[in-house]
Amino acid sequence: MTAVTDFTVEAQRLLRDPTQFKWYVVTLLVLVLYVYSVEVERGRWDVILAGLAFWLADWINEIANSLILHFGHRAALWTATGDTAYLILIGLTIEISLMFAISGVVYAKTLPEDPRTKLLGLPNRLTIALGFSIFAVFVEVLLHGTGYFHWEYWWWNFPFVFPIVVFGYLWFFLIAAYVYDRPDDRARLRVVGAMAAVVATSLAVFGPVLGWI
Repeated sequence: MTAVTDFTVEAQRLLRDPTQFKWYVVTLLVLVLYVYSVEVERGRWDVILAGLAFWLADWINEIANSLILHFGHRAALWTATGDTAYLILIGLTIEISLMFAISGVVYAKTLPEDPRTKLLGLPNRLTIALGFSIFAVFVEVLLHGTGYFHWEYWWWNFPFVFPIVVFGYLWFFLIAAYVYDRPDDRARLRVVGAMAAVVATSLAVFGPVLGWI
């Protein structure tokens, strides 16, 4: 049987350890609340729900990543170690989660009003999503170089980053755009509500019930 990697062992040591708490998390949380409160004030529920869809998409990925570690017995696709205020899942720190809570709002606020407008010959939603995704993976490559963000498998690693661009980020942006472009808030809420139900159920079942993540 293939041995668990050293960085996985380190991450498991940090996993949900409350003694790692840092006070700056409170400030980060207030910043996230401020971003959303500005959109509430403006009545931009399309932006708010797109942002939440993006955040929930990351949770779905993070849960799947944790399950890969559980069933593979060696490493997740990505693993976070180092100085964090709280490691929620094997590849998800509280800092990363709060960052993703804002990222979808940033994306939605960059979108042209007309989704049919082309940008660089492609639908503008896709072009902007690709740009953000490529930039995000570039940042991950830099983080990987620090030794605190880890990839183990050749097909999810530098320089073979295409799967990371598509499955690690692009679909987050595209689901956010899909929610943003729904005809009304009720339609948006249906999508976001379904995603929230998947995340909540998965966390409950794979966490406390089965102990897999």
